[in-house]
Amino acid sequence: MGYVAVKGGAHAINNSVLLYKNRRLEEGIDIEVEKIKTNMRQLINQVMSEASFYDRDTAALAIKQAEGNMEEAVFLMRAHRSTLPRLYYSTITDTRDMFVERRISASFKDIPGGQILGASPDFTHRLLDDSLKELSEGPLEDISYKEVGYNYKLYKLPKVIDYLEKEGLFVRDEENNDEPDDITKKSIEFPSTRSQKLQALTRGQTGAVTSLGYAEIRGYGFTSHPNIGECRVGQQPVFVDIDDEYGEYFIGDFEMTEIDGFMPDVADDQTTADEDMLIKIGYGLVFGQNETKAIAMSVLDYSLEHPIDGVPTSDDEFIMFHIDSVESTGFISHLKLPHYVTFQSKLDRMRQGREDQK
Repeated sequence: MGYVAVKGGAHAINNSVLLYKNRRLEEGIDIEVEKIKTNMRQLINQVMSEASFYDRDTAALAIKQAEGNMEEAVFLMRAHRSTLPRLYYSTITDTRDMFVERRISASFKDIPGGQILGASPDFTHRLLDDSLKELSEGPLEDISYKEVGYNYKLYKLPKVIDYLEKEGLFVRDEENNDEPDDITKKSIEFPSTRSQKLQALTRGQTGAVTSLGYAEIRGYGFTSHPNIGECRVGQQPVFVDIDDEYGEYFIGDFEMTEIDGFMPDVADDQTTADEDMLIKIGYGLVFGQNETKAIAMSVLDYSLEHPIDGVPTSDDEFIMFHIDSVESTGFISHLKLPHYVTFQSKLDRMRQGREDQK
């Protein structure tokens, strides 16, 4: 029986791969990688975030190869990322240096620097646009910053938490300059460090992070309504430190979404009256414009940093292992691969048990 199961396997597998590759072209229509990059920005943002690999060209290629399958595209990106040399590490960056494209606060109407709506689907009607069936050339309208009323600078804007700190309503945590852990080079250890948690959350599958963040708010955590103190989307300058002679070297701008979530204080027996009056925050930072995921990340960050006994979303192992798209998708997908020996062994035990009961 074992011989029959293996016979002809390689030939069948090769044909299966060929069928898969040909299926994308069976209609006689192909799509350019450049068109994917320019027309599927949000999909590319999600793939780059979950792959922890900022490269729009490679992400567009992975999406084309995966036929738009998010999990497969992320898998391809991570596999490619693992083959690349790591030449430098970036220096510490401050999001106050971001060139802001969108900046809003759901907690304050007036914030230092003003609200900047930017580009967002939040204000659109969720109705299908039949006009998109036809190809369009160029932008719908030529809109400049001046025409939409941007009369202030869009870089080095203050943070909302700076405003609260001046009022004594927010106390900044003591700065931790320990070298961060890199979960792409070293396995996660429990209890996990803050850097491990943040890295796992920003790499987490968008749907999984969003669902668990939602579960946290609904009742499987602190069950309170967080407020978004600040959401900012923009181009973040990144530098690397080459050597003592040249110092920092600018390598480019990366589009990022940052969330400062104002969270309810989870009081314990050691909380003082003054601490009850302070704002606590959860933090979210992801590649690209991916605001929902960044908000959910801030919720889970706060939950993991302020754990509640018996709450699943306060368990770092539960969260960090189950939101990883490659880990979870890989394990679920492997269930369709041959398990002949183990299943036959299970059947043999069941049959033997029935015989013993006779």
